[in-house]
Amino acid sequence: MKTIVLFLSLFFCIPTLCAQVIIELTHKKPKDIQWKNPEKEYFSKIWNTKAVTNVSSPTLTMYQPDPEKQNGTSVIIAPGGGMYALSIESEGRKVATWLANKGVTAFILKYRLVPTGEDGIQDLVDILEKSNEERIRITQKVVPYAVNDGLNAIEYVRKNSKKLNIDPTKIGFMGFSAGGVVAFGVVNECTKENTPNFIVPVYPGTDLIDPKPNKDTAPTLFIAAANDALIDATIFTELFNRFHTAGVKTGIHLYTKGGHGFSFWKRGFPSDHWLDRFYEWAVSEEFIKN
Repeated sequence: MKTIVLFLSLFFCIPTLCAQVIIELTHKKPKDIQWKNPEKEYFSKIWNTKAVTNVSSPTLTMYQPDPEKQNGTSVIIAPGGGMYALSIESEGRKVATWLANKGVTAFILKYRLVPTGEDGIQDLVDILEKSNEERIRITQKVVPYAVNDGLNAIEYVRKNSKKLNIDPTKIGFMGFSAGGVVAFGVVNECTKENTPNFIVPVYPGTDLIDPKPNKDTAPTLFIAAANDALIDATIFTELFNRFHTAGVKTGIHLYTKGGHGFSFWKRGFPSDHWLDRFYEWAVSEEFIKN
């Protein structure tokens, strides 16, 4: 797979030095979707965090750990945002920096999104107030392209593992909310070249793709909260049962508090420390060398 390195910069991630590389993933332009506005990053007052909208060209942003800490494991991160936006800070950069500080090479995936106007998050709010069925109809058009971006991301990382100094047998895919939808698409459509070695759906969306795990599906760890206002918690337990019954090595952390989108919000709940629990799981399953 051909890729283009667009930008290379160095910056300090306390306490480690991280190299950040932005890579454009090869993709075909869809005939049924047009993006009239350019990709945009801005601070959303609605979400109270930075967001990215109007992604039409998928990219990977790599966060390289300190060479002395690098352990060979890599994680592709797909932020959430209802397929209308990406919560790029709390479900992207902060997670990537945390992982890099643990020696994990992290990649933030900007997958293709629904074309929007000046404020994509406001567009999402407006469509939800109008009709959830209409939201599903609109988002389902872009979902196949977002899933394709996820598959291409895995394939790129594996094909370039030697150059990236990572282990091709320890590539994870972590998807938040709508990024969890992308993860489920990866579960359903992956081949030998683009199968992740472990999967971490974090409060994953469940109304756009129905995951169909099988005995070859990678070990999976679900992260969610029972008081999620957007997704009934029984869906998370049903997903655990489905993966486990299919023969997948499956784990779950279902917290009583956290809501939807808790990621890096610190509120004094056990769910604040979900990344530590992921790290412990990955070490115990030998995906990360401690």
